[in-house]
Amino acid sequence: MYSVIRSWLFKQDAERSHDLILGALRRFSRTPLSLFWRQRLPSKPVTVMGLTFDNPVGLAAGLDKNARCIHAFSQMGFGFIEVGTVTPRPQPGNPKPRLFRLTADEAIINRMGFNNDGVEALVEQVQAARAKGFNGVLGINIGKNKTTEEADALDDYLQCLDKVYALADYVTINISSPNTPGLRNFQHGDALNSLLAGLKQRQSELSEVHGNYVPIVVKIAPDLSDEEVITMAEAFNQQGIDGVIATNTTLSRDGLQDQKLAQEAGGLSGPPVKSASTRVIKLLRQHLRDELPIIGVGGIDSAAAAKEKLAAGANLVQVYTGFIYHGPKLVKEIVEQL
Repeated sequence: MYSVIRSWLFKQDAERSHDLILGALRRFSRTPLSLFWRQRLPSKPVTVMGLTFDNPVGLAAGLDKNARCIHAFSQMGFGFIEVGTVTPRPQPGNPKPRLFRLTADEAIINRMGFNNDGVEALVEQVQAARAKGFNGVLGINIGKNKTTEEADALDDYLQCLDKVYALADYVTINISSPNTPGLRNFQHGDALNSLLAGLKQRQSELSEVHGNYVPIVVKIAPDLSDEEVITMAEAFNQQGIDGVIATNTTLSRDGLQDQKLAQEAGGLSGPPVKSASTRVIKLLRQHLRDELPIIGVGGIDSAAAAKEKLAAGANLVQVYTGFIYHGPKLVKEIVEQL
């Protein structure tokens, strides 16, 4: 069924198709039509960060930025769902077109630019999902507004953390999107350490207020050198970060078949980023504390690709582009074969 739907969707503009599908998932998730994507998967629980996941396969951030389809994605059998990236204030993102399918490579280039309705709107959606019975593991991915100066970025992250803390099972700090100018600067040196220290301090304060410790994880890029990955791992160890997501999209265009679309600016995801992501995971695992978990993402389009990430040192995995190309059956395939 998904192959038929995909054939039609892939004839449409990529972002329009994305919006159509999310609209349908939201509208029909609590109706009999949800049978088209609802799946029953075997329970394969994993416990990390003090959280128990029904299975180790999650939905990566970016697909459901505004948390409007939590129920539908949970019906597909994901062990956890990550929504966002969300910013303190609503923003439209970059000019369209900004989303491109490289079908020969089963890849995607996006330069969305953190388009979202703002953290207040996301909070309302999550509260509604919780009220309607969603009790799965939910990650909320936060970032800074494009117009916020780098010197004030911590304030943006803290505003979002304050708003989502009571609703999230974990919070992801996105410092690795290539589509917000200057964002990746926070992956290095004093900028990284200052940001992490500020977030950990607020996490401690919020855990006292709410009586609940919500883990903070950091999402990093695949385009880092070995030395940069090692330095980041040391910072995560020293600052007491609770987990790492490796990795975001890449700026590399190596080995692409679709050379025409390869010239589009933005982050590349899918199989072309797989080896770079796995390299980062291996390095992290060698240099992070043993108990500090890694969520592996990048080019997971099969059970074999998921196993590769886990063998490299990941504790959990997330899918995004592979899910676009293969549909809900990918989640079932991976979980059943792990």
